[in-house]
Amino acid sequence: MQEVLSIPCEGVDFGIVEGYLYKLRAYIETSDYAGYDPYDALNSPFIRMVSSRSKWLKIACTQFLRRSPLNLRAILATQKGHNPKAIGLFLWGYTRLYALWGKPEYRPTIEYLLDLLEKTRSEGWSGNCWGYNFDWQNRTMWTPKYTPTIVNSAFIGHALLDTYFLAGVDRALDMAIGIRDFICNDLSRYEEQDRLCFSYTPRDDNYVHNANLLGASLLIRLCPMCEDRTLEKLALASLRYALRYQRADGAWYYGQMNLMRYVDSFHTGFNLQALLYFIREGYDALCQAPYDRGLRYYVENFFLSDGTAKYYDHKIFPVDIHSLCQAVVLLSDPLAVEQSELLERVLTWMLKYMWSPRGYFYYRKGRFHTNKICYMRWSQAWAFHALTSYLHNKTLEGVASPAQEACS
Repeated sequence: MQEVLSIPCEGVDFGIVEGYLYKLRAYIETSDYAGYDPYDALNSPFIRMVSSRSKWLKIACTQFLRRSPLNLRAILATQKGHNPKAIGLFLWGYTRLYALWGKPEYRPTIEYLLDLLEKTRSEGWSGNCWGYNFDWQNRTMWTPKYTPTIVNSAFIGHALLDTYFLAGVDRALDMAIGIRDFICNDLSRYEEQDRLCFSYTPRDDNYVHNANLLGASLLIRLCPMCEDRTLEKLALASLRYALRYQRADGAWYYGQMNLMRYVDSFHTGFNLQALLYFIREGYDALCQAPYDRGLRYYVENFFLSDGTAKYYDHKIFPVDIHSLCQAVVLLSDPLAVEQSELLERVLTWMLKYMWSPRGYFYYRKGRFHTNKICYMRWSQAWAFHALTSYLHNKTLEGVASPAQEACS
């Protein structure tokens, strides 16, 4: 067993990252990939009872639990559960490990995670799609658990495609192809001239840039697999909407509504990740300059010199594990190789300040305290996604040999 080592300030050794991943993998496997979520307050029968007639009480309870440094969920009888997005991210990670080391032991895990995705799939829609395993309430609408979202379905779709390409699992491709019908048939669209934006869920008319771009990036990857040029047409119309509203400095607001006019780290990272999929599919003439402009804004506005990842472009705290993990995923991509020094600083900071000796990653760090609650989707799944992305991409760059056995 590889021990977790201290992190030198000048960078991160490949073997050290494997050591952290080994510990994290042990934790999530022991937990059966199930856990709590920052937004799962309404899974408590007590909170559901007291807030049943009040939208604002539902919101207040959710925000209180999300911000509380104490995990009150056991007291509130909240059960741990399998979050579909977390399962998709775990699947993605195990697929990369299989591609790296080719060990037969990863195959049953990949199949088990595919089974969980089948089990947690949202029913009653045109195609394959996934939501969250909890109800959620915002200012404008109530969303029951397992209401499918374009974000979850897109992330899971990308994981399924890579499971097919990297691990050769045919049913993963079939599941991914099924998502096209959900995106094309069930989501609302905001249309202007030759542009469109997909809604977040089939139940709302919220139009969000990262959600729209993630869905489009999946369609553009599915297009050659389905031999359906309609997917290209929709994906490019969606892309044009995103590029139309990219600011001159390279940033995107979360959305164009007044309540959405803020710029945060990980959603900006999602936008850039989506553009990379378009570039890899041959649309660099459309996407390279916007990507370069967006990446420049991202690296200049969301990080401190020591690798701290800011949440918003205008303030530092809270430092959220989501921001750190998405930075590792994005900056370890071979097309962002010029950002390797920043990548090492971010990963060093993440492993130094967000790791628990109990084998998992903390939720977020504030100015005066660290929220150490273990969240399976928000923290562990994203950390697993980030660390396996780092190892996989660095191996592709020739930093280390796939023959290394540290994760065995």
